[in-house]
Amino acid sequence: MKREISVRRAQLDDLSAIVELRLALLREYHDHPLYGNRRPDAEDRAYDVFRAQLNSPHDMILVAEVERRVVGVMRCVDTPSSPLFFPERYCYVSSVYVRPAERRKGVLRALLGAADRWCEEHGIGEMRLHNSATAAVAEQAWSALGFEIVEHVRRRPLSTEGVAHSGSVTTDAHPATR
Repeated sequence: MKREISVRRAQLDDLSAIVELRLALLREYHDHPLYGNRRPDAEDRAYDVFRAQLNSPHDMILVAEVERRVVGVMRCVDTPSSPLFFPERYCYVSSVYVRPAERRKGVLRALLGAADRWCEEHGIGEMRLHNSATAAVAEQAWSALGFEIVEHVRRRPLSTEGVAHSGSVTTDAHPATR
């Protein structure tokens, strides 16, 4: 029996599921130098952050469902490029997560297909994303879906003297992920 995966644009009613999945993504990277330095109140903050993304005219959050249960999430941001380079804008893909039990069953491919259609409808001809260099499975999945590595994000921690908490100096790899 073939399982049907449906993908749709997320609504405010999906906020709890989005928060759940995106925090699960962060938990998987608990030892990552950027994503492992979560604030103690991250879950409380997540509701405001993701609600704002759902309401943003530049963002689209997709959810994948199997049997009416949200099993995956993907955020797409219509992002302006540098005025010095083409393309003028691109789709920045972030916060992609598929529940572990649903992986390798076509959920990510279905999310990406919906993102492709959104890009086409909006005249966007390129997608970009960051993924953790420590996640071999993610590296393989994105490569298999046609993404190539074009740069590396590097980090150099500075002295935290005078800073209340080292987490307050950690930033995301890309402004679109904030």
